[in-house]
Amino acid sequence: MTSDHASDLASDTLEARARRHLWLHFTRMSSYQGNDVPVIVRGSGQYVYDTRGKRYLDGLSGLFVSQIGHGRAEVAEAGARQATELAYFPLWSYAHPRAIELAERLAVLAPGDLNRVFFTTSGSEAVESAWKMAKQYFRTVGQPGRYKVLSREIAYHGTSLGALAVTGLPGLKAPFEPLPPGGVRVPNTNFYRAPGFVADDLSAFGRWAADEIERAILREGPDSVAAVYLEPVQNSGGCFPPPPGYFARVREICDRYGVLLVSDEVICAFGRLGYYFGSQRYGYQPDVITFAKGITSGYAPLGGMIVSDRLMEPFGTGPATFLHGVTFAGHPVSSAVALANLDVFEKEDLLGNVRANEGAFRRTLEKLTDLPIVGDVRGDGYFYGIEMVKEKATRETFSDEESERLLRGFLSHALYDAGLICRADDRGDPVIQLAPPLTCTQEHFDEMEQILRSVLTEAWKLI
Repeated sequence: MTSDHASDLASDTLEARARRHLWLHFTRMSSYQGNDVPVIVRGSGQYVYDTRGKRYLDGLSGLFVSQIGHGRAEVAEAGARQATELAYFPLWSYAHPRAIELAERLAVLAPGDLNRVFFTTSGSEAVESAWKMAKQYFRTVGQPGRYKVLSREIAYHGTSLGALAVTGLPGLKAPFEPLPPGGVRVPNTNFYRAPGFVADDLSAFGRWAADEIERAILREGPDSVAAVYLEPVQNSGGCFPPPPGYFARVREICDRYGVLLVSDEVICAFGRLGYYFGSQRYGYQPDVITFAKGITSGYAPLGGMIVSDRLMEPFGTGPATFLHGVTFAGHPVSSAVALANLDVFEKEDLLGNVRANEGAFRRTLEKLTDLPIVGDVRGDGYFYGIEMVKEKATRETFSDEESERLLRGFLSHALYDAGLICRADDRGDPVIQLAPPLTCTQEHFDEMEQILRSVLTEAWKLI
């Protein structure tokens, strides 16, 4: 770096320096040519603040992450204490106290016989680890032909190549093909867009969607299918809750054909749905849970998978070794932060707060259905999607050009300018997603509704 460049850096704003050097994730970088990159500099409770001191309600918990809110000194201090004691050591043939304590705590919290924890640093790594584990498990027990994984249409399961093969979003996959073979799609649980023959019966729709998993297994050949990946509430597409009986039927199908049920809870675990794990809310027993995000409320990166005793058994006896690892998995500082985060959950009964207030959150958002642009409000817990439509009576959606103009041309920056961090997304039909910190109450719900009402009213005028 030249001395002139160093001088420029000293005088430039953070926004300008970000525009010059920082490559943002999932971001159309050309949109910042001549425009400032938004820079968030601090957070406190349910709010974050930019370089100009403007306050924003964090209606997406960062990225479905900040369960306990921002600025929790006790969680940050737990990480600092651990860094002075043991900043890093790998989990390759060794262990350290915080990883042991956290694995034990998660095993107690997890449903059924999910007693073994394999740590990663992210959700994508957790999803990919589960697929690798499933493949090696079946090879070890004499079923080497099982390698395929089923997942739902437009479901997002991560960005690494293996996780991308599980993901059901064609547009995200196309630039990186060919991907690892074995990803198979089945219908999602968006009742608002249900096929006509089950559009009037939620239970029948759920039965049909679950039975499509069985039909896919039979088409592919049961001896070739290793796992089914399902989120408790599907994220991409705008928060699709499961219909009644859906997961019970899926569990029955998986048992019939010897297929593993992977509950991808990278978003839905740790209170997002009012329980430590979304599978507990809907009463089904997974073989594997993948997690990340809320385990630390974003105060440090951490992810992992929790697997059943049955899946661990071949790796706990004899020479078999799970040939997989991540350098920073179960990092001592991240593990200490996760333990402190879970302490906050217990001390403040955040799960109880979500369960007590989720009805009020739903009712507040449903007020928006009087707007002509709002077609559907759906979700559970503190995890909601608002689907926007061009014609309410027919549920007509927007064209690609109209969606581009609506979301990227107006909504994304208008909501931000109005003081609300949320997600305007068109991976599927256009939606706005909300997943606020678990500490939120009615005052925050009202603030979200008022901002959304104002911005969506203006958006309708542009259609």
